[in-house]
Amino acid sequence: MSSALPALSPSSSKAIVSLTQPLTRRSCNAIRRALEEAYPQSEYTHEPGEVHAAVLVPLCNVNGTPGVLLEVRGKLRTHSGEVSFPGGKVDEVRLVRCLRPAQSHKLNASFAVQTDPSTLAAALRETHEEVGIRPEQIEILGRFGPPERSLKGLRVWPYVAFIHPDGKEASEQLDEDAPLPSLALSSLTLSPREVAHAFHLPLSAALSPTRLHSYLFRGQRPYYAVSVSDIVQGPNAVHSDTAEVQWVNDPDQRDEIGGGREGRLEVWGLTGWYLYSLMRILRVYD
Repeated sequence: MSSALPALSPSSSKAIVSLTQPLTRRSCNAIRRALEEAYPQSEYTHEPGEVHAAVLVPLCNVNGTPGVLLEVRGKLRTHSGEVSFPGGKVDEVRLVRCLRPAQSHKLNASFAVQTDPSTLAAALRETHEEVGIRPEQIEILGRFGPPERSLKGLRVWPYVAFIHPDGKEASEQLDEDAPLPSLALSSLTLSPREVAHAFHLPLSAALSPTRLHSYLFRGQRPYYAVSVSDIVQGPNAVHSDTAEVQWVNDPDQRDEIGGGREGRLEVWGLTGWYLYSLMRILRVYD
């Protein structure tokens, strides 16, 4: 498949942020402006009848290196062994409205109806549940699009954020060119059911020729998938238990199913497309 694709040209010379130096207040502001220019917030709206989901693209410094925090999904009914961003389905349940008036009195204090009508709220909620990052640690830099459909038919809204280890307020007094604090991966609390591994993908890895594989997103649009097998097995990863690091590949090698192709673990599918799209907004890719 990849041999038939047109050549794609990754480049760091035009990137709006350094791929090797720590992210700063200045570089976060540059990312915010780039997202605003690339994606007018009014351009895409929620269509009636669609089911929505949201993901967080968590930028962070780890050991002074800028990158993105990613997950390998746990043993779930769907998406098991796949690389993903934290996120999930928007919860818009309105159970009380479905009850006839005569039934309403049967609800008691032990039965709480949780509602989450906001895509951003869903991204924040799932990030906390999956990797233990609290909303007060998350500085939203913007959103980009268009929001694509997942293979399950969900409309997925991607938000970009910077993760502050000690909360946003702790970084507010820093000079705009001072490195923002690094996140200790050991501070993450992984959901043992949902997340098998979490890892930090350096921005510079998105330019490594040995990692990049060209695919067609939904059989039409060329993009780069990024191989991360060695990173998940290395020091810049944390695991939900002491089991051997492993992932699941689809024996039929279907697009976007499982961890990747040819035994690799890759940032591919919708997650890979969103990472590629963000890298284009940041001018990492021409």
